[in-house]
Amino acid sequence: MHVVPGLKVLYFGTPVVVISSRNEDGTTNLAPMSSAWWLGQHCMLGMGNNSQTAANLLRERECVLNLPSSALVDAVDRLALTTGNPVVAGYRVEQGYRYVPDKFAVSGLTGQESELVAPLRVAQCPIQLECRIVSARPFGGADLATAFEAEVLRAHVDQDLVIPGTRYVDPVGWDPLIMKFCEFFGGGHTLRPSRLAEGWQMPHAVSVQAG
Repeated sequence: MHVVPGLKVLYFGTPVVVISSRNEDGTTNLAPMSSAWWLGQHCMLGMGNNSQTAANLLRERECVLNLPSSALVDAVDRLALTTGNPVVAGYRVEQGYRYVPDKFAVSGLTGQESELVAPLRVAQCPIQLECRIVSARPFGGADLATAFEAEVLRAHVDQDLVIPGTRYVDPVGWDPLIMKFCEFFGGGHTLRPSRLAEGWQMPHAVSVQAG
């Protein structure tokens, strides 16, 4: 039997992406997000307009999409509820967001020089996609979010994930960090309690399962 609950959140499950973008002072901002999908050599990104990342993408028109494996869940969670924007909106303060200028330091991740764009890559991420922004338009209401279309200029992939003799990623070896309804999953299991879920006051209680 189906019911009609009037769902408030539609985060059914997508890979987590840590976006590197360039701040006005030339430093690199990091932001985890999970509203992304790919087709061909292009990716669509959904970003809230109050984020530093959205401002950086609109101004600089380039980024790196770093795809963490499930093993990086702790580092990604340390980025949750942080913003590179020194002006934190009131509703974000209530959710627990705080201004953090150095996202590499707070996450424990390491910057790595890119080849075609200015923002740094995340060295620990097995897949890193250098991109340029080719279009941006309002999404979900003019003041809510922006949909960015990113063209992948260069893909860096851990050699252990590439099927030998091909240009394909091994789907068995690749274990992406997945977010479902603000909770972290990998290998089909919950990985750890999520700060984001706590900040957004999600009603579910998650028990961490052994992989």
